[in-house]
Amino acid sequence: MKKRKILIYFVVIMYFLVTIINQQKVLNSYQKTQNDISEQIQEAEEEKVELLANKENANSLQYIESIAREKLNMYYPNEKVYVDNNK
Repeated sequence: MKKRKILIYFVVIMYFLVTIINQQKVLNSYQKTQNDISEQIQEAEEEKVELLANKENANSLQYIESIAREKLNMYYPNEKVYVDNNK
């Protein structure tokens, strides 16, 4: 009788330990997911700030000129353009 009680206590304690360990694994997984999502939110906020700054500068002559030069390869009519062939 006494051995049965000890065995039952042992089984119950083992069940609780296994349950606690499994729950801790799940909690760790949720914590990692939360950290990843928080990082993504931070990156999106930084991108939003950058896009808002670009939006404010979109109508400035300097911005239009830099886009025309860098992306469209446009230059003033009498401007000399030097090309570096070592790229």
